[in-house]
Amino acid sequence: DKSKDEMSRKLIAKLAFSDFFKVNAVLSNESEIESLFKKGTIKEVIIVEDKFSKKLIRDGIANVQVIADATEPNTANMAVNYTTAMINAFAQEINKQPLKPSPFTAEVKMLYNPTLQASWMFVPGIIALILTLISVMLTSVSIVREKEFGSMELLLVTPLKPITIIVGKVIPYFILSVFNISFIFLLGHLLFHVPVAGSIVTLYFISLLYIILALTIGIFISVSVSNQQIAMMISLVALMLPTILLSGFIFPIENMPKWLQVFSAIMPPRYFIEALRGIMLKGNGIVELWKDFAVIAGMMVVFIVLSIKKYKS
Repeated sequence: DKSKDEMSRKLIAKLAFSDFFKVNAVLSNESEIESLFKKGTIKEVIIVEDKFSKKLIRDGIANVQVIADATEPNTANMAVNYTTAMINAFAQEINKQPLKPSPFTAEVKMLYNPTLQASWMFVPGIIALILTLISVMLTSVSIVREKEFGSMELLLVTPLKPITIIVGKVIPYFILSVFNISFIFLLGHLLFHVPVAGSIVTLYFISLLYIILALTIGIFISVSVSNQQIAMMISLVALMLPTILLSGFIFPIENMPKWLQVFSAIMPPRYFIEALRGIMLKGNGIVELWKDFAVIAGMMVVFIVLSIKKYKS
């Protein structure tokens, strides 16, 4: 609020005390906007111009700027529509004449995805989906196959350590996943013009971290079940469907019921998709995404330990 006068405070109060918005921050200058958007603290910024009331009285018109985070185009579009509708409703309250032109002009700016391309939101989700499909599902049947064919007993009597056998099992799928993710990045850029605003090194680092996590989840499933059908069913039901429905791939997490948001918080793809969108669209680095990195790394360590203990037993 650059004006801080009576009319600007009334407008802000109308927006802030509505059922549609929650005030997460009150900014003192415009330099704070980008850092808050990158951290994911806010979805939209309202800027009320200087001398707001005076311009209304003198010129009969004043400007309000609406800046939205368009990494999720549907959410951004919905937020902007609600905002402009409420600004127009406030204008009607001031005018008290329905046919009189609105005294406010709302300037809308969409950050990170100005043309609201849906593909820019879906490509990171497709990457997570394909990596889950390859890394988890294919890996989950690897050790189970050894059990069914009876070759597991031969492996158990060898001097090889469990970690050596597990690493040997996942290396082919790791290489395949790296090739696939590179191919998807290239297709996304060439066909859908998805930008990579951040560092390529950071992008590959989080991708490799997630690949290892997905491989360890697949190994954990394979050492926990007795046949390939069960392994594939668990991979589909426990990971594939939640990746599509609960990770923010299609539906915004903020719009889900509270109990589903809690369930979404334990889904690894959620953090990977958040990180990918942050790196590709916002240019985020490790400083902004350290929580996503930490969660993925923590889950990876947990599943490695569980897989080794389960394999030994």
